Amino acid sequence: MNKSLVILFILSLFVTAVSFAQEDTLSLDVDDNIKLKTKKVKEVPDYDPLAPARAAFYSAVLPGLGQAYNKDYWKIPVAYAGLAIPIYFYINNDKEYNRFRDAYKRRLAGFEDDEFFGQVNDDGLIEAQRFYQRNKEISLLVTAAIYVINIVDANVSAHLRQFNVSDDLSLQPDFQFDEFSGKTHYVMSLNYKF
Repeated sequence: MNKSLVILFILSLFVTAVSFAQEDTLSLDVDDNIKLKTKKVKEVPDYDPLAPARAAFYSAVLPGLGQAYNKDYWKIPVAYAGLAIPIYFYINNDKEYNRFRDAYKRRLAGFEDDEFFGQVNDDGLIEAQRFYQRNKEISLLVTAAIYVINIVDANVSAHLRQFNVSDDLSLQPDFQFDEFSGKTHYVMSLNYKF
C-alpha cells in the first residue's frame, strides 16, 4: 500500500508540474512600452437645434448680437454700416423734405421771405417735397431690408456652423473590371462611412 501511495503522490506531482508548465507556455508577457496606433477622430460638437433660433433672436434684439453669438465678429461692423448708411440718408432726406415743406407752407401763408423765393416756384417746391418723401421711404425700406438680412444671416450662419463636413462622406471615381467581358467600367461611387 505504501507503494501505491508513493506512486499516486509522484503521479500527482507530475500532473501538477505538467499543468503549471502548460500554463507558463500559454501565458503572454505584456510589454508596457507598446502603444496602439489609433486614428485621431475630430471631436464633433453636440448638435443644438435651438442655436439658429437663438442667434436670430439675438440679432433681432440688437443687430450684430447674433453674429457675435455665432463668433462671426467681422460681420458686426458690416451689419452696423449696412444699417447706418440708409439711416443717414433717411435723416438727410427728412431735413431736405422739411426745408421745402416749410418754404411751401410759408408761401401759402402769404410770406415771400423763404430761402427759395425767386429761385423755385410753388410747383417746384411740391415736386421737391415728393422727391425727398420718396427717398425717405426708400431709405426706410432699405433699412428694414438690411435689418431682416442681418437676422437671416445670423440664423443661416448658426445652421451652417453645425453642418457636418467630415471625410466620412465622399464622392470618388472608381474602376470596375468586368471579368466576363474583359472590359473596364468607369463609375462614380458615393462612399459613406458610419
